[in-house]
Amino acid sequence: MREKPIHLAAKLRVIRQRLGLSQTEMVQRLRFKGHYGRISEYELGRRQPSVSTLLRYARAAGIQLEEIVDDELELGL
Repeated sequence: MREKPIHLAAKLRVIRQRLGLSQTEMVQRLRFKGHYGRISEYELGRRQPSVSTLLRYARAAGIQLEEIVDDELELGL
């Protein structure tokens, strides 16, 4: 299992909020085959998203994937 970034959950929440989306809207934006509850689990740190899901977050926000997964980098939103 890969190491989980400490700030991942908070960064995912910030991305969604800065995009002005609800959790349901974020599911649609990511073209995610899941329920909005999955977004909640990511934002609460209860579940770790796949690399492909993280890449979708990065693309939706117009940032580099590294900004999400590297705890030493801040989001450039």
